[in-house]
Amino acid sequence: MPSVRQIARRIRSVQNTAKITKAMSMIAASKLRRTQDAATQGRAYSEKMSEIVTSVSSSFGDDENHHPLSQQRDVVNAALVFITPDRGLTGGLNSNLIRKASDFINERTAEVKLISFGKKGNDFGRRSGLEIIDGYTGVTDRPTLSDTKPVSQSAIASFENERVDEVYVCYAKFVNTTLQRAIIEKILPVIPSGFDGITNQDYIFEPNPAEVMQTLLPRYVETLIHQSILEAGASEQSARMVAMNQATDNANAMVDDLTLLMNKLRQETITKELLDIVGGVSAVEN
Repeated sequence: MPSVRQIARRIRSVQNTAKITKAMSMIAASKLRRTQDAATQGRAYSEKMSEIVTSVSSSFGDDENHHPLSQQRDVVNAALVFITPDRGLTGGLNSNLIRKASDFINERTAEVKLISFGKKGNDFGRRSGLEIIDGYTGVTDRPTLSDTKPVSQSAIASFENERVDEVYVCYAKFVNTTLQRAIIEKILPVIPSGFDGITNQDYIFEPNPAEVMQTLLPRYVETLIHQSILEAGASEQSARMVAMNQATDNANAMVDDLTLLMNKLRQETITKELLDIVGGVSAVEN
């Protein structure tokens, strides 16, 4: 049985931990608002870009579409753009992402190569013995398109050089504060006809649809990867906020239990001392 002094020391330690987790939760909450706004606002742009790509593609036949990013070929190698946080303390977010990527790799008959964005994904690739095409870490919490463009350029170059025949992206999609869903989406080759629920618009192209597609498709891939990174950033902050809130609640509950135990031990010590005093007085009187 620990002494009262040991329990008091333990209580102070847990209280200090609770202060740290509370501060981390508040920091994550302040970052969450910015990252959530960026992710939700970027969705409208990404969806409109998909609509435009579909409309431009529908203006000419499949035999006229010779853009390298839309060419389908036999799949021998595939690339996975794996977007993860740089840090932990995000509850089950990292483990869910790694499990999703592992299942995808195991199910594929083609060899899967990795383009990692985030330290956790890079570490996963090294532990798994995967070929890492490129790895990016230490990116700011508020990435701009220039920050994420090297990732999309790496994916585009690998596909155009036929180093890989397909490119997928794995990230945590932000649903709400308490829910982040690990998903995998195919981004290359670009197949506009795969988009559902998009109506064709009557556009006038200058100089012509083919040349518009030459510029549009690389920008479209950049937009998809940038939006995935924004979604992953919002998911990371929300997961960290929830995890740190739970850690704070658990620490406070532990402090209450330890305080109750310390009071019981103190009361037992006082009772024992009183009994010793009463016993001593009785012995003297007799």
